[in-house]
Amino acid sequence: MTTATAFSLARRLRAGETVHSGWCGLSSAIAAELVGREGFPAVTLDGQHGLWDTASIVSAIAQVRQSGAAAIVRIAVGEFATASRALDFGAEGIIAPMINTQADARAYVSFAKFPPIGERSWGPHRATTLANIPDQKVYLREANDLTVTFAMIETRTALDNVEAIAATPGIDALFLGPADLSIALSKGANVDPMAGEVDRELDRITAAATKAGKVMGAHCHSAERAVALAKRGVRFLAVGSDMGFLRAGAAAALKALKS
Repeated sequence: MTTATAFSLARRLRAGETVHSGWCGLSSAIAAELVGREGFPAVTLDGQHGLWDTASIVSAIAQVRQSGAAAIVRIAVGEFATASRALDFGAEGIIAPMINTQADARAYVSFAKFPPIGERSWGPHRATTLANIPDQKVYLREANDLTVTFAMIETRTALDNVEAIAATPGIDALFLGPADLSIALSKGANVDPMAGEVDRELDRITAAATKAGKVMGAHCHSAERAVALAKRGVRFLAVGSDMGFLRAGAAAALKALKS
């Protein structure tokens, strides 16, 4: 196995593919693995609002990779050191919330990319084991290109700075956080990921990503929303949630039992 084939997410995005990711918050490595086995090419572990701890993230990354999918971790706000740890554990991508300024973006990159782009410290022993890379110098040489940094845009301040954030060296993609952006745009009056003003800002964020030659990503509450956003240039689409998948399956089974 070569380094390039061991890491699929960056390769797919670089090739212009549209990548769908399941979204998992239930702290179940088995559930995350099953999402990958069902055909999602990527699985995101939500370490910001989900129930994951360090031990469960370590297990889930390995099991997601075993399913053939790329493992992505969303870190908590400002916990950029966690980005380094998740990459060391074998994650192929990091989603960092609340990147509001170019300074935030640079701080994030400093932990997520090795020199000369960032200042990530050395310790990817689990990552190189999972990827079957015997020569760790190979990982050092290629890791910056093989791991994907997503900067979440979800506040008015972030919108004001979106072009500078996108242009930051080491930021590979922007990622719309529709719920928090709806709260910010309504000044705390509402939470509605489908709000018209959020939808309008999507084009502004996508334009900034395109101008900088970066990927545009977004969280989508449904498959239908993901299909619609893909037509508007969003190429990384996180879809639904493990809890939603479980509820939908249970509801479908109960409906069938009652019919």
